[in-house]
Amino acid sequence: MRILGIDPGLIATGYGVVDIKPGGVKVLEAGTVEPDPKALFEQRLLKAHQHITTILKAHHPDVVVIEKLYAHYKHPSTSTVLGHVRGVICLAVAQEKIELVEQSVKRIRKALIGNGNATKSQVQEFVKRLLNIKSAGFKLDASDALALAMGQAHMMRYKLI
Repeated sequence: MRILGIDPGLIATGYGVVDIKPGGVKVLEAGTVEPDPKALFEQRLLKAHQHITTILKAHHPDVVVIEKLYAHYKHPSTSTVLGHVRGVICLAVAQEKIELVEQSVKRIRKALIGNGNATKSQVQEFVKRLLNIKSAGFKLDASDALALAMGQAHMMRYKLI
């Protein structure tokens, strides 16, 4: 099974594509989409849509798992901005006719690490060890996206979803 995990953000959207086979897991691609912060809002959204569409066409995942929207009461406008980014990602997935699943960060962290309150850095270290990633430039957004993909695979395997 091929899974694309996406951690949406306006500054950086992380993505990670994994192949899950009986012999193990293989990372096909992982990285971040980082639009020019000085670009117009709609241009930043366009870049996210185009990049995700390119990844979908290149890898043909069976399922896309996206981080569920979380809104902190101290920063309500953040959810509005993230909603726009998530919207263009959902549009790209729908245009390619691929199944889309939403997962909460806490649920993914609980499934993988056993602690829903694990930090981004703890998740990153876990993902690096699990997938044997040695890159020093491996960004938190990319590791979060790979965690989404791995957590989804784990929950599907054990019928936790």
